[in-house]
Amino acid sequence: MELIYILLIVIIVVIILNIRIVPQSKAMVIERLGAYIQTWQTGLHIKIPFIDRIANKVTLKEQTRDFAPQPVITKDNVTMQIDTVVYFQITDPKLYTYGIENPISAIENLTATTLRNIIGDLELDETLTSRDLINTHMRTILDEATDPWGIKVNRVEVKNILPPRDIQDAMEKQMRAERERREAILRAEGEKKAAILRAEGEKESAILIAEANKERQIREAEGKAEAIVKVKKAEADGLKLLKDAKIDEAVLKLKSYEAMVNVANGNSTKIIIPSEMQNLASVVTTAKELFEDKK
Repeated sequence: MELIYILLIVIIVVIILNIRIVPQSKAMVIERLGAYIQTWQTGLHIKIPFIDRIANKVTLKEQTRDFAPQPVITKDNVTMQIDTVVYFQITDPKLYTYGIENPISAIENLTATTLRNIIGDLELDETLTSRDLINTHMRTILDEATDPWGIKVNRVEVKNILPPRDIQDAMEKQMRAERERREAILRAEGEKKAAILRAEGEKESAILIAEANKERQIREAEGKAEAIVKVKKAEADGLKLLKDAKIDEAVLKLKSYEAMVNVANGNSTKIIIPSEMQNLASVVTTAKELFEDKK
């Protein structure tokens, strides 16, 4: 009886030890008597003791491998170091297990040879400026080559491109010269724009000064014209007042004589006789009569 219990306990322990739970994004490749029989996906599984064997446990998540820099030679015979990063995913655990020995190492070697082939068709300048082209070609070639291994290459990225030291120095000098050239061009364009702005400012200033002078002259001319008009108007008003006062010829002659007398009484030794006085005697007689009447 005790033997039966022992056998039952042994059977239960063996069954428990052969229960396998496959977690999410994992897979197990199962062999029976050395031959592939099935692939366990996510869930609970029980294998037959001493007959079934777990040949491989694989992850179905996307994986990343950063491979060491590889020496490559460009079309113009420049040796440089390029390292790559490969993003891949296992799509068929069976092919991944039985397709090739050490798949990661195979991917690394395939990446190196593919990279050398692609870079060998490019010159140095094209290599430095064609990363997207290199990445696309490598991904296409690697994905096609690794398909029989149950691997899908999703993306390949060129991480670093390291030319020789002398090439780097030459490139830095070239970049420095290019920056200096651009700086000189920008400085020249700035000076040109500044000169244009100064010339435009001087032009506008000259125009404003000319317009101001023109306006001043116009206003002075208008002022003079207005003064002349006012003088003429005053003279006209004076003549009109004389006309309205009905001053006769005798009064006018008397005023002329008084003016002559005032001039004679002055310090001046010259006497100006108006040209209008054609008859001096008549003027003197008229003046004398007027003085006698006043007396």
